[in-house]
Amino acid sequence: MLVRMASNQQTRPGIGELAKDTASGRTGVIMGEIGARVQIRPVGGGVEWDALPDNVVALTAREELNARLAIKNGNSRDGL
Repeated sequence: MLVRMASNQQTRPGIGELAKDTASGRTGVIMGEIGARVQIRPVGGGVEWDALPDNVVALTAREELNARLAIKNGNSRDGL
């Protein structure tokens, strides 16, 4: 999901990947980009929010595990 560059620079996660908006502290799935904003949808679903590209980062391993578990639990509750 995350590409590490030789200079330790990281690329921003792409569409469909989990990410964190550091300005709000919220975690979600990147849905797309409109203008100079990245649109992110909450992990459990809901209304997307806009984030500045510089504030969108990949999740840590722990954050990603928590997000994937939340998705799995939500699917289980919904019978999926």
